[in-house]
Amino acid sequence: MAKRVQTLRKSSTARKPPTKRKRAPATSVDVDVKEEITNLRRELAESLEQQTAISDILRVISSSPGDVQPVFDTVAERAARICGAQFVDIIVVQDDVMHQKASFGNLKGLDADETVPLDRTTVMGRAICDKKPIHIADALATGHDFPNGLQLAIRFGHRTVLAVPLVREGRALGTILVRRTEVRPFEDKYIALLNTFADQAAIAIENVRLFDSVEARTRELTKSLEELRTAQNRLVQTEKLASLGQLTAGIAHEIKNPLNFVNNFSAVSVELLDELQAALPEAGLDNGPKKEINDLANLLRGNLDKILQHGKRADSIVKNMLLHSREGSGERRPVDLNSIIDESLNLAYHGARAEKQEFKIRLERSFDPTAGEVDLFPQEITRVFLNLISNGFYATMKRKAEAKLDGYEPTLAAATRNLGDSVEIRIRDNGGGILADVKEKMFNPFFTTKPPGEGTGLGLSLSYDIIVKQHAGSIEVDTELGEFTEFRIILPRAAATGTTGANS
Repeated sequence: MAKRVQTLRKSSTARKPPTKRKRAPATSVDVDVKEEITNLRRELAESLEQQTAISDILRVISSSPGDVQPVFDTVAERAARICGAQFVDIIVVQDDVMHQKASFGNLKGLDADETVPLDRTTVMGRAICDKKPIHIADALATGHDFPNGLQLAIRFGHRTVLAVPLVREGRALGTILVRRTEVRPFEDKYIALLNTFADQAAIAIENVRLFDSVEARTRELTKSLEELRTAQNRLVQTEKLASLGQLTAGIAHEIKNPLNFVNNFSAVSVELLDELQAALPEAGLDNGPKKEINDLANLLRGNLDKILQHGKRADSIVKNMLLHSREGSGERRPVDLNSIIDESLNLAYHGARAEKQEFKIRLERSFDPTAGEVDLFPQEITRVFLNLISNGFYATMKRKAEAKLDGYEPTLAAATRNLGDSVEIRIRDNGGGILADVKEKMFNPFFTTKPPGEGTGLGLSLSYDIIVKQHAGSIEVDTELGEFTEFRIILPRAAATGTTGANS
């Protein structure tokens, strides 16, 4: 029994719950580890924030190659937030003048669009001139080194100031100006970060410059290409007209000789008929045969008159064909442009009035008094002006006759303008305009829209030769159906080198 009680006591002692052990107090090593972890987390967060900011700036740079403003705005905002600054300005220097391009904060070192001469007595000016960061721990304490900067510090309450220059390929483009209102110097890591921001802003400025340069060059190349195409088209037209001119000259010479025989023998035949009718009374013929011979003679005379009339018209066409292919006549000399156009207007107007007494048109003159003298062949240029003016008269009269518009007043305007080394002449009528397919062929020889007997189709072709080939100028047509037609002529003021004065 005693043994059993002793065994139970041992069993009870074995099942007794264990007592709790006391936790050891924290050591300084544990505290240091926690602080290190906290610092590492903070540094990682700051590094992530900085990398994110740099990534944001690079993204803005890539998305706006032709506009630097979004980059400046992003740099200013990110610099203020990361560096704990109240105010940030992006300053760009151009021609020794500082321009504010972006700002963050309610107060600014410069007002919007304000400019300040580049000055070493300001922190931002010193950073630009020296091409290195300028860090002022307390602007009030070191203001004697930057008297103008001290004025700004007092004005806006700035104490700690940091200016980091924007440098690209050894050239200072501007600065990032960061300010705090309390005395709290910027740590080296923030200065390094702002240097990175400054490099990116400088790259953005250079990108915009290169982008603008490429665009300008593209515009120049596009313009040159258009001018080349225009010159090629003119060359093709000129060569085509030259070939046609040679062909025209050959045909005209071949036609002219037999045509002279037709005209001469027609005139001689009319004279012979006159002699025949004068000899009839002495022929001793009866009245019947005599009357019959007279009737036949009169009929023959009428036929010969028609042959002579159309022969002379054919001769006129041949002369125009030869004129189209011959070399320029007359002497090339300086001529007052306004005077020669005014004379052409008067000559064409009086010629139209002599042909049709009912002809009436309003003439408008707008001559540039500085147009001055132009070196040209007066006879040839006058022929061009007369042709264009006469075509304008024809177009206005045709519109008036066909449309019978109430209140419509036929009008032709002539204007000149001084272009420096060249002069511009515009001849505009308010006729019915020109169809697109007609406009493409209007300078081709023998092409005309006038009825048979009213035009040879050589006037505009001859005018093109005189302006382009003989005077090295240009002639263009602008027209709108039912509204107007305007010829624009450009003539070089001096004779072009190498011009021969040839129309062919």
